[in-house]
Amino acid sequence: MFTIDIIVKYTSITLSVQRKSAQDAQAIYQQVVESIRSGSPQVLELTCEKMPEKKIAVVISEISGVQISQKSGAAATGRPPGFVALAE
Repeated sequence: MFTIDIIVKYTSITLSVQRKSAQDAQAIYQQVVESIRSGSPQVLELTCEKMPEKKIAVVISEISGVQISQKSGAAATGRPPGFVALAE
């Protein structure tokens, strides 16, 4: 399962949707990046494959980052969630 996380300006939470295949996750990632670059559409709507009833809509101009991460089973691939990992 692949998770696409979207960081929205001035909020501490991430918006995320999931895709089963790497190809589908990459397509969503590219859609978000292209929307940011072009500024069109003004609102991006996404759905989640894992939870089809989950839908998000975000104003493109408010997106500050996007990332893809992979989960296999119950454990993550060794990377903590988020964009920055701080060493102790």
